[in-house]
Amino acid sequence: MGRGKIEIRRIDNSTSRQVTFSKRRSGLLKKAKELAILCDAEVGVMIFSSTGKLYDFSSTSMKSVMERYNKSKEVHHQMGNPTSELKFWQRETAMLRQQLQNLQENHRQMMGEELSGLSIKDLQNLENQLEMSLRGVRMKKDQILMDEILELNRKGNLIHQENMELYKKANLICHENQELYKKVYGTREVNGANRNSLLTNGLGMGEESHVPVHLQLSQPQQQNYDIPARATKLGYNFVHTTST
Repeated sequence: MGRGKIEIRRIDNSTSRQVTFSKRRSGLLKKAKELAILCDAEVGVMIFSSTGKLYDFSSTSMKSVMERYNKSKEVHHQMGNPTSELKFWQRETAMLRQQLQNLQENHRQMMGEELSGLSIKDLQNLENQLEMSLRGVRMKKDQILMDEILELNRKGNLIHQENMELYKKANLICHENQELYKKVYGTREVNGANRNSLLTNGLGMGEESHVPVHLQLSQPQQQNYDIPARATKLGYNFVHTTST
């Protein structure tokens, strides 16, 4: 069943009146907050209870809401009168000019200029503002440095993984070369040559797989080559290296 309609009049029972006030006050303030958030509106609500207690809500500050309300009300009443409108805009211009002057003076003081007319309390307030600003700058700088460190660590891990893949591929190529030499020359002839070749290239099969490899290019050495008769009979063009 839906809620029945109630007559909009003063509630005689004081207990019921207080309960209704509490519920509807909370609902009204909640709706005002939702309106300010959902619609990006500047909302101000003031409620005085029957006992004189104040309940209020403002999306910005109640002072700014009241100033804006009074200004809007004044503009609304003065727009019909050219003389009043001219005076209003003259006051607005003077107020904006004064605000600009105050901001410029504050900026000069922040830069360490025109400090002779400030009292000890003013200098302490200025020092606190500068310390807060410096703290914010340092926090931002530390955050940027931490982000850069994390990015460099990530890139370093990727490079290490690529290095590991190259190391595995190099060991696989050495193993394949060893098998080919065994097929052509036999086990006895290839053991010594492969051992020396692996040590020379720095690709020993017994090394730890997680150790990064530093690869570099070297100039090829001039060597003498001849084709063994046995390789010729098999129909392969393998190169046999002889010491010079």
